[in-house]
Amino acid sequence: MALTEETVEDKIEIVGDFKHVQVRTATVIKRDGTEISRNYHRHVVAPNDDISGESTEVQAICNAVHTDAVKAAYAAHLEAQEV
Repeated sequence: MALTEETVEDKIEIVGDFKHVQVRTATVIKRDGTEISRNYHRHVVAPNDDISGESTEVQAICNAVHTDAVKAAYAAHLEAQEV
């Protein structure tokens, strides 16, 4: 009986006015190739976040949707929230 574990980004969504990138990661446990467990974790990447630790796929999506205009609008939104 061999147990294996793999982690996959199984869902990447772009949500909201400021194009937040929501990433769902699944941790899959298999016994002899048959899935016996699956757990999910989500995290969100905002336009002003450092994306260097993200996968190349998430980085590519962030680079496409987090334009300078989106980043400026998000920064203005955050600034308005502080006041």
